[in-house]
Amino acid sequence: MELKFYGATKIVTGSNILLSTKKYNLLLDCGLFQGDKELESLNYAPFPYNPSEIDFLILTHAHIDHSGRIPKLIKEGFKGKIISTKPTMQLSEIMLKDCAHIQESDIKWENIRRQRAGEELLVPLYTIEEAQNSIAYFETFNYDEEIELNDDIKLIFRDAGHILGSAILELWIKEDGKNYKVVYTGDLGMPGRPILKDPEYINEADYLIIESTYGNRVHENYREDIDKLIDIIENTAYRGGTVLIPSFAVGRTQELIYELNRYYEYVNKEEYKKIPIYIDSPMAIEATKIFQENAVFFDEEAKNLILSGDNPFEFENLRYIQSQEESMNLNKAQFPKVIISASGMANAGRIRHHLKHNLWNPLNSLVFVGYQAAGTLGRILLDGSKKIKLLGEEIAVELEIYNLQGFSAHADIIFLREWISHLIRKPKKVFIVHGEAEAANNLSKEIFHYFGIECLIPDYGDSVIIENGFTTQTISPVENKLSLLIDLINELNYLEQEISKIEMMLADKKNKKATLKNYDIIKNKVLEIKNALLEINLILGK
Repeated sequence: MELKFYGATKIVTGSNILLSTKKYNLLLDCGLFQGDKELESLNYAPFPYNPSEIDFLILTHAHIDHSGRIPKLIKEGFKGKIISTKPTMQLSEIMLKDCAHIQESDIKWENIRRQRAGEELLVPLYTIEEAQNSIAYFETFNYDEEIELNDDIKLIFRDAGHILGSAILELWIKEDGKNYKVVYTGDLGMPGRPILKDPEYINEADYLIIESTYGNRVHENYREDIDKLIDIIENTAYRGGTVLIPSFAVGRTQELIYELNRYYEYVNKEEYKKIPIYIDSPMAIEATKIFQENAVFFDEEAKNLILSGDNPFEFENLRYIQSQEESMNLNKAQFPKVIISASGMANAGRIRHHLKHNLWNPLNSLVFVGYQAAGTLGRILLDGSKKIKLLGEEIAVELEIYNLQGFSAHADIIFLREWISHLIRKPKKVFIVHGEAEAANNLSKEIFHYFGIECLIPDYGDSVIIENGFTTQTISPVENKLSLLIDLINELNYLEQEISKIEMMLADKKNKKATLKNYDIIKNKVLEIKNALLEINLILGK
């Protein structure tokens, strides 16, 4: 048996793992790379395997960094089955179509510019039609149902508690008379969150592939962050401002609606305090309908709320925005309001237009409630940039910015440790994916310290052969080139953040340290960036 890692290696996007036996090839997830332009360009590279030789794609959940290259995989020859839960299939349909729509729209405008300049025209990664057609490849199963893929491989989906339909994979593989159990967490949720059940624990594993998004962080208290959000909304409304919340259309938006419903219907019933809440994301509206159709997967609290006659996704001051005209009118309205809009990392969608019209106003507030990948607009704003270029204009950033980490749907270091502790039979080796290098390294140290288990943090293209209970790691020179490119992109993002911090320090007239001695610091950082860019260009040119 062999594992090859082709995404989410020391980064949090592009999840894609190839598991091969002597007779079969399985893919675990097939997600988009997200971040800056260099990282996203990897989506257009050929797959490092032959899609026509893949027998099954097992999809842990619908988020685009796990599902986003499925239509491309099919376009390039995949003819197998996509195995998932039913909610994952339903949510994937709307997410893949939305992703295709964004690509088609972006490329349409880029091609107008290219045509004028006499440059070669671009084509989208896939079209809306290709996204829709990919749903025919899905075959859905329930949680806890034993799924026999063939004589040698079976699997069971366990509830990951991350988003609706998200799953932990338990895989049993038989090869050369040996039996192996591989567990892949996908994205592991946090216990005690609304709507969904808590993540399930697994009893045993020979090999564990685990996410590490927050492998170096302890989340803030969830209920305290709910209270902080309410305070931000009321304080911003009191001074006449707008609250912007970039939110993932699937999962986070429904959670916010649920909590705001609880507050306005059961805690604060004073009419004058019922600030208008706008959900400005057609995909979030479609996803909310799918949530309502799948209440059987909800936790007991959410089920009891529905049985009592309360629809947790509707309340008096909640408005769903569909048309683009309605969306544009929100930025003309001067009254206090809350706008919840996709995308969650502010890299696409309607939230970018709302940011353009609201970033400059100190009366407003911007609240992040989810992970912001390196290179995304959300991360740039969170890191303190005072000016950004957005939709062709340079915009000053004057509003108040908040980062409420308690909302995260990813396990923090404490729960990751607790989850591993429930493995009665501990794995021989743990493979750490879906986390930036610092988070992955910290989780590796914690696992070794608490459980004495050796960990591997793979680079892009790393191959691990598992035979007779032993593992052998190899790296392909061609694939290592892409691994180095990803490392350099990450380093470049880090250096850009450092430059932003220094620029802020120099702009602060009260800071006496902002003198000529900082010139050398800035000069050295610029040189580091230039050298990193040269290395990237050399790699791309080879």
